[in-house]
Amino acid sequence: MSKVAIVTDSTAYIPPELVEQYKIHVAPLELIWGDETFRDGVDIQPKEFYTRLKTATIMPTTSQVTIPYFQELFTDLIGKDFSVLCILISEKLSGTVNSAVQARKILPESPIEIVDSYSTSMALGFIVMTAAKAATQNASLKECKELAEQARRHTDVVFAVDTLDFLHRGGRIGGASRFLGTALNIKPILQVADGQVEAVEKVRTRSKSLSRLVELVEERSSGKRPLRIAVVHANAEADARDLLEQTKKLHAEEYVLSQVSPVIGTHAGPGTVGIAFMAGM
Repeated sequence: MSKVAIVTDSTAYIPPELVEQYKIHVAPLELIWGDETFRDGVDIQPKEFYTRLKTATIMPTTSQVTIPYFQELFTDLIGKDFSVLCILISEKLSGTVNSAVQARKILPESPIEIVDSYSTSMALGFIVMTAAKAATQNASLKECKELAEQARRHTDVVFAVDTLDFLHRGGRIGGASRFLGTALNIKPILQVADGQVEAVEKVRTRSKSLSRLVELVEERSSGKRPLRIAVVHANAEADARDLLEQTKKLHAEEYVLSQVSPVIGTHAGPGTVGIAFMAGM
């Protein structure tokens, strides 16, 4: 039985020490800024991205992981006697799943499975880590895929944005479009549901929006244990650390603090703070 290699993409933004611990392979999406192209989390890191964004006159755009990148990665892993489980950002948010599918077609009869997470950020990350833990314990490709699909049903993510402008401009606004045009002091709370961004509710202040995130996680995870929590942020570390402290009352088994990748930051915008969690698994 071949070993199982777990592949995800850079929007999961799993902290580097966990990527290393679970031997996860990360395929970078691309950030296009004028005539420059950066590999997400490789050629450009969040701190550099947000510093540059403050004074940018041209706004960045994003692109999925390329087919050749997946083809090269899959070929390398299979050549090392791995089978491959690829768990990726929602197909409704990116063409990355399609790139992986096209790369797999170039390698017929190779042991490659692809799972759409229906999510992104650390909600995707928790699914990936669940499969990766099993892979380190010599689970089969079929077993790892089944675990990923099971974990997908136990993950959720809610987040608060400073403005909807970035989601609107990037075409990722989904059902949150009904909040467009609301008063400037309104802070929208959003979620990723069924693979796309959806509106949850509007809150009047930043502090209330962060507290409401904790309440939503508490409501949605009620009676479901174990609970794993990740607080993620886009250039808002102080707020994220405060939010992480607020979540301690939920008594989760695992806590993670993570930034969102430059590609996700392009669409969510600076100041975004969210909670991704996995409950009941």
